[in-house]
Amino acid sequence: MSSLPELFERTRAEGRAALIGYLPAGFPTVDGAIDAMVAMVEGGVDAIEVGLPYSDPLLDGPTIQAAVDRALQTGATTSDVLDTVRAVAQTGVPTLVMSYWNPIERFGVDRFAHALAEAGGSGVITADITPEEAGDWLTASEREGLARVFLVAPSSTNDRIALTTAAASGFVYAAAVMGVTGARDQVAPAARELVERTRAQTSLPICVGLGVSSGGQAAEIAQFADGVIVGSAFVRALLDAESTEAGIEGVRALAAELRVGVGAPGGT
Repeated sequence: MSSLPELFERTRAEGRAALIGYLPAGFPTVDGAIDAMVAMVEGGVDAIEVGLPYSDPLLDGPTIQAAVDRALQTGATTSDVLDTVRAVAQTGVPTLVMSYWNPIERFGVDRFAHALAEAGGSGVITADITPEEAGDWLTASEREGLARVFLVAPSSTNDRIALTTAAASGFVYAAAVMGVTGARDQVAPAARELVERTRAQTSLPICVGLGVSSGGQAAEIAQFADGVIVGSAFVRALLDAESTEAGIEGVRALAAELRVGVGAPGGT
């Protein structure tokens, strides 16, 4: 399995940004989500974020909320998330969990970190916890060799960015816009400035997410960021499809379009 440092070393050598795709585990079903994530990799996604379904997703827009609701209604659990990570990691791409803090704390911080590492996971993107509140997670992730991905936003001060990136590993998630997730028609003007301010504070790769939905937008972000993160657009491809099979083909095609956007064709 490729590690995150290896991934970004490779994409830099290829003169392009990394493409990172998100889907929640359990949507439309546990097996359907795994098949869709594998299709994303086949289409050209370089790393996968496996969403941990949570009943109070404050930062998620209506598209991801709809998918998470369906996953929860079908009984998706944290164990299903770990099984999904195990299956997707077998493709060879870095596989992370994207989660709010409450489910991890409820599962047990040490238990979760050990189980994720055992499943082949690369790390966790913690959407709603700051480094000052993450002492147990910093210790557990360090012990298990997991990346700690924290978020910075346009509202973050330079001091806050410095504190956040000092605690991070793997990469830094730069939220391009204020507000909830969701595909948008254009790249937020604040994205480039946020990346520049963050790059002044850290040597970690910086990946931009929130709002990317097309190859053109991916190409724009790839000009100034190390990675492009796409979530809602992949979820929408599944939500709008007439069948799971059609949705899987949809995410594969979207991945191929986005991969061309970040700078190089890919896929199998």
